[in-house]
Amino acid sequence: MQREQPKTSRPTTGARRGRGHLGSLTRRKRSVLREYREALTSRSVGWSISIGLLLALAASIVSIWTREQPIVAVGQVMRFTWNARVAFPWQDEQRTEQEREAARQDQPRIYVADDRYLDDLVESIMELPLLLATVDSLDRVDDETRRLFRLNAERMEAIRAQAEPAAYEAWAQSVQRLDGMLRRRPLLDQQSWLARQEGRATQIRLISATSDELVSRVRDPINLGDPEMLRTEIERLVRIAGLAPSSGELGPIGESIVHRLTIEPRPTFQFDQAATSAAQEQAASQVLPVIENIAQGQRIFGRGDVLNERQYRIYREELKRFSEQIGPLAFWLRRLSVVGTVGLIVALLMGYVVNFCPQISSSHSRLIWLAALVLIAQTLACAATVFDAQYLTFTAIVPVVLVGVLLSIAYDQRTATAVGSLTALLTCLSVQQPIDFFSLMLVGLGTAVWRLPEIRERQSLVFMSLWVAGAMIVGVFATALISRPISAPVLRDISRDALLAGFGGLTVGGVTLFVLPLIERAFNITTSLTLIELRDPKQPLLRELQRRAPGTYNHSLNVASIAETAADAIGANGLLTYAGALYHDIGKMNKPEYFVENQSGGPSKHDKLSPAMSLLVIIGHVKDGMEIAREYGLPKSLRHFIEAHHGTTLVEYFYHRARTLASQPAEDGAEPAKASETDADRLPSEVDYRYPGPKPRTKEVAILMLADAVESATRSLAEPTPSRIESLVASLANKRLMDGQFDECDLTFRELHTIVDSLSKSVASIYHGRIVYPVGKSPESRAEATHKPTRKDKTA
Repeated sequence: MQREQPKTSRPTTGARRGRGHLGSLTRRKRSVLREYREALTSRSVGWSISIGLLLALAASIVSIWTREQPIVAVGQVMRFTWNARVAFPWQDEQRTEQEREAARQDQPRIYVADDRYLDDLVESIMELPLLLATVDSLDRVDDETRRLFRLNAERMEAIRAQAEPAAYEAWAQSVQRLDGMLRRRPLLDQQSWLARQEGRATQIRLISATSDELVSRVRDPINLGDPEMLRTEIERLVRIAGLAPSSGELGPIGESIVHRLTIEPRPTFQFDQAATSAAQEQAASQVLPVIENIAQGQRIFGRGDVLNERQYRIYREELKRFSEQIGPLAFWLRRLSVVGTVGLIVALLMGYVVNFCPQISSSHSRLIWLAALVLIAQTLACAATVFDAQYLTFTAIVPVVLVGVLLSIAYDQRTATAVGSLTALLTCLSVQQPIDFFSLMLVGLGTAVWRLPEIRERQSLVFMSLWVAGAMIVGVFATALISRPISAPVLRDISRDALLAGFGGLTVGGVTLFVLPLIERAFNITTSLTLIELRDPKQPLLRELQRRAPGTYNHSLNVASIAETAADAIGANGLLTYAGALYHDIGKMNKPEYFVENQSGGPSKHDKLSPAMSLLVIIGHVKDGMEIAREYGLPKSLRHFIEAHHGTTLVEYFYHRARTLASQPAEDGAEPAKASETDADRLPSEVDYRYPGPKPRTKEVAILMLADAVESATRSLAEPTPSRIESLVASLANKRLMDGQFDECDLTFRELHTIVDSLSKSVASIYHGRIVYPVGKSPESRAEATHKPTRKDKTA
């Protein structure tokens, strides 16, 4: 009895399609997830994410700080209207300072008396009658007293008469009155006389040991620098004191007193700057601040206004007060919005670098330098703009254009354009500039990158600067009126911005020349300027190579010539290839006689060496070359030519020689091979006779490897015809390809075919056939032979 099979329903066509579609989606989903997982776990992406996060954090801090600053300048025509968003009391610092300065100027200047001089002066006059009363004749008066008072017999008698008790009392009162007037009428030197004219106070303050009073700064001071004024005012004081008649002649006593006061005049008061400043500051500190209440919605400035100092200060205070009163939630939401925008820009930057710039993303040091370059450019642009927004066209654009120039030199124009554009966007976000300013940045950036495909001479930077300056001047006039009102002050601002932009373009070239060596070290690159200097035959290392290994030097020149042509044929860096080829065999300088190009006939040095020893000498030139390169400070890009121009290829001659010797029977007296040792065990391993590497990692080094082999092999051809040369080049290229020497460089089959064609033509042009002149024929026959080449020559 047969068992009944369970009934199953066959799926319909739609169900099968649904399952197939779901299976396809599942597989696709798994594939996408796998790609994401592999991308996130890759080393380059991990470094890019880490560095990108740090860059986003730092750039966000710079951007937030900049956006909270007033990016305007006094005298600038405003592009927008601004109303107060919150009410706040505002201290008018300008008016407050004006009133305080007025209080300072209203404060009288302070003059301090020379009390000792005044006391001595008054005392000498007071005691003069008593002194003269003690002598009976003029001859007995000391010379100093006679000189000071200009005494004669008449004057002496008149003054002696004042020594009587009744007259001396009147004399003393007159001298005291004179003392009081001298303390109210200061005698001033030229400096103190001029100082009294400062300020707005109409009086000056005289301080002495016995008084402190205010006097007129115009009528009371006496200028010692004006002798006529001095004598006139002293005579007046003597008359008022009662020491001389009120009118007419001074008389004997008056003449003596006036002479004493004017013969050796000294300042009785000196201007005290320290005391005056202290009094002024005390007066200023007592002035209360001028407070103005700003209402919410009050207009601070309007579009088209020329910003003045007062509007600028109110605007700056409004930004500060708004940040304080907005509340923590709104405050941090605004900042988080800026952080998010900056994060998106940085994500675009790092995503582009990871996907399209492997030479940067593969090296964490280059990623760090790139992030630092972008951050420094943004920080410089923001800090300089905040410091003085009047020069915005210069301060914000020059760092961005400089980023493009440096990256164009360091890498390529595409990388420079992309990174420079994102840096421009980041800077515009930070300094809050509209689309027309961003367009102006792109004009300068694009012009700079366009004019710098490669720097082979310093004039390229000069011409680039001129192009950038001209393009930015045109750009300013083209974009200026997009967001600005049309007025006469605006046209003035546009002209100023155009000049700043032009000067900025010239500055870019100068800064580039200054920082170029630093950029080469930072990004581990070699610019064309450096390569041109290195290919100069007068370089010490090349001169040493020419002296010690002339054959190797000529070989290097030939290799450099044909390799450069091949590199240009596939769009590689021909200049780098040429320079690398010049230095690739510098290691042969240490043992030049062991290399065939330096041997001038006779037995070879290798005839006395075993294949193993010869192998060490041959492959040792790579290690020696690296040591010499480090000693002479060759760039890392050229060192790779030295270490990889043989890759891991086989040293065929000595390998086959070793196998031949190993396969020969042992000579008489030699120890026979062990019975268990087979012929294969006695033969040398191919691995032992290979160069240590590494393999070429760039197209330029791969071209050198092939050109080096071709140039050396062509020398061994008995008849180097074009067909034989082409066959030889193709054979060597195929051998290197099959040997895996090109596995680590991004060389394509199409490029390899182009390289083979180029090398074949270049080598054929060097080793072309020559006309064989018949021996013993006349010059006419030789001349005829030059027009009738042989069949072999036709083939050549």
